[in-house]
Amino acid sequence: MEKEKIHIQFTLNGRDVSLDIPVKMTALQVIRDGVGLKGTKEGCGIGECGACTIEVNGKAINACLMFGVQLDGCDVITVEGLEKEGTLHPIQEKFLDHHGVQCGFCTPGVLMSTHALFKENPAPDDEDISNAVAGNLCRCTGYQQIFSSIKAAIPVNAVDDDSDMASRHDDKAMCQDSATERDTSMALNGTKKDKTEEAQHHG
Repeated sequence: MEKEKIHIQFTLNGRDVSLDIPVKMTALQVIRDGVGLKGTKEGCGIGECGACTIEVNGKAINACLMFGVQLDGCDVITVEGLEKEGTLHPIQEKFLDHHGVQCGFCTPGVLMSTHALFKENPAPDDEDISNAVAGNLCRCTGYQQIFSSIKAAIPVNAVDDDSDMASRHDDKAMCQDSATERDTSMALNGTKKDKTEEAQHHG
C-alpha cells in the first residue's frame, strides 16, 4: 500500500485547500475523496468519457488522468463552483431551458467543458462547440439538446468575464458583479425538478 504522502495547496472554487495526499492519488480522488465534492463524476477512469472534467487554470482537464500532486498551486473549478449564492450559472440555466439534462451523470463534465470553452472563446461557432465537448460522452440525449443548450448560452457568456464580472440572472442582466466566480455551493449535476431545486447534489 502506498504510504508516502506529499503536501499540496491549491485554490478550489475560490477557496484555499491544503492537503496531505498519497503521491499516486489522482486529481479526481483528491476532489471526491480528499475534499468531498461529489459533483465531479468517476466514469471510465481512462479519460474517454469526460464525466470527470474539471477546470484547471482555465482549461478543461480529465481529472482521472491528472495526479493530485499536479493540482499544487493551481486554480481549480468544479461544477460546484458554477452556482453563485443560490443562483445557477447562465450555462446551467440554458441546459434547463433546452433540456440538455437527462440522467445527469455526464452533465457536470459537459458544463465544465462548456465553461472552459467560453473562457477561451466567448463566441464559438458550431465546430468550436463540437470540438470542445467531443470528449464528453452522453448516452441519453443524442447530443442535440446539449448542443442547443450550449449555443443558447453563447450570448450570455460573450459578455461574461468569469474572473470578476458576471451576468447571473438573465440574458439582459449585464452589470458589474464584485462576487468571485468560485464560491463553493451545490450546483446542477443531473436531477431535473424545478429551477430552485436543480442544484441538489448527487453522490
